[in-house]
Amino acid sequence: MTGKRCAWCGDDPLYVKYHDEEWGRPCHDERMLFELLILEGAQAGLSWITVLRKRDNYRKAFDNFDVEKIARYTERDVERLMGDPGIVRNRLKINAAITNARACLTLKETCGGLAAHLWGFVDGQPLQPGWRSMAEVPARTALSDALSKDLKQRGFKFVGSTICYAYMQAVGLTNDHLRTCPAYQPAGSGA
Repeated sequence: MTGKRCAWCGDDPLYVKYHDEEWGRPCHDERMLFELLILEGAQAGLSWITVLRKRDNYRKAFDNFDVEKIARYTERDVERLMGDPGIVRNRLKINAAITNARACLTLKETCGGLAAHLWGFVDGQPLQPGWRSMAEVPARTALSDALSKDLKQRGFKFVGSTICYAYMQAVGLTNDHLRTCPAYQPAGSGA
């Protein structure tokens, strides 16, 4: 990739790979959407690189983010996870992952799934703000406020507006790559 990447990813190889290959790319995969929702919640109060470095451990600890398995987790699983140094050992965040798995199953029954529900907020197409500098990129928007409110009403946890906006960026609901970034590919560009 040539050109100037979005400055937030720095030069850490893991961060650069995440930026170049995943962040901001439209995601419709239910398991991946759930994974990123849980990881964004785990990141609250921490840096994203901290969680990104623990991602493989999360996949192992949380049954590869299998929603149905996680929805059946018991207090015994919570204690197992609390003892796992490979993840963020925060009881509220661990319990939120289980709660969110259960909420995802309900969402599947009522709305067709996480992908259908999320992409409905942007009429099925990624937002294309076309930011020119990091200073323009917001931490939250009216849309992330609405998504947060909706998810909270559906029983999800750790889905405040700022987390929701970061999630929207991660799963490509909004294309927040800067215009100067080689990864910026507006819809319909054919790139």
